Amino acid sequence: MTDVPLFTHIRYVMTTTVPSMFITLIIFAVAGFSQEVAATDQITLYSSILRETFHITPWVLLVPLITGIMIAKKLPSLVTLFLSAALAGVFAVIFQPDVLQEISGLSLANVQATFKGLMISLYGSTTIETGNKVLNELVSTSGMRGMLNTIWLIICAMCFGGAMTTSGMLGSIISVFIRFMKRTTSMVASTVLSGLFLNITTADQYISIILTGSMFKDIYQGKGYEKHLLGRTIEDGVTVTSPLIPWNTCGMTQATVLGVATFTYLPYAFFNLISPLMSILMAFLGYKIYRTNEKDQNLPTG
Repeated sequence: MTDVPLFTHIRYVMTTTVPSMFITLIIFAVAGFSQEVAATDQITLYSSILRETFHITPWVLLVPLITGIMIAKKLPSLVTLFLSAALAGVFAVIFQPDVLQEISGLSLANVQATFKGLMISLYGSTTIETGNKVLNELVSTSGMRGMLNTIWLIICAMCFGGAMTTSGMLGSIISVFIRFMKRTTSMVASTVLSGLFLNITTADQYISIILTGSMFKDIYQGKGYEKHLLGRTIEDGVTVTSPLIPWNTCGMTQATVLGVATFTYLPYAFFNLISPLMSILMAFLGYKIYRTNEKDQNLPTG
């Protein structure tokens, strides 16, 4: 029985992903043991405050579970987003009515206060008083309105990337990397560097993935390499590095959602930093590097 293409791709990607993840876990384990952990009584205090403020129940996990199912079923994005938000609103009304009434700012606990609190939590800024400053900052949100600045930046970045691509300027710049492709290692390294460069210049992950694949597809095919090698290299060089670029759509989204500047979390994103290097290392070692027809290819794999 032949493998399903998706699972074949996953097996190829795991060749570099698993070692990168293993090294990352080792780094975090060593760093964790060398740092002082929060006191147990402080953790207990936070847990107690959260239980007093919110109605914590496993039933609320149905929202992300159903959302994941809709994504797996490949429903349209707008449908998935709308149904997920609507379902989250229903669960908030059922399990967190007191919180919604507090958000509304109305003194009376009634249907009007609950509805107003729900609408504010969806589109506006919310502040919930837990009695603890750290937790207050943790549970505060800005809603859809708070994401508008990020959306505007993403639109501008995509327009810029599209203009650079259509004008042919990016193709001219990328041709510099292609000149150094003499061996397998240099070919993979050129792909990684090109993907990183596109992440920086186009400011969008999807544009970078498509352009990198389009530019190197014929080259990999001409040298007889299996297409999965290009897919794996793009994953390692483009997909995981996009959150490290502050003006990239992924970097902007991560910084906005987490509330942490990109350059602040970048030194700790070990997996994102190791994956591109691991891809180049595997090419240098010739490990899991396959060709469609080994007999007709004399290109060295080191």
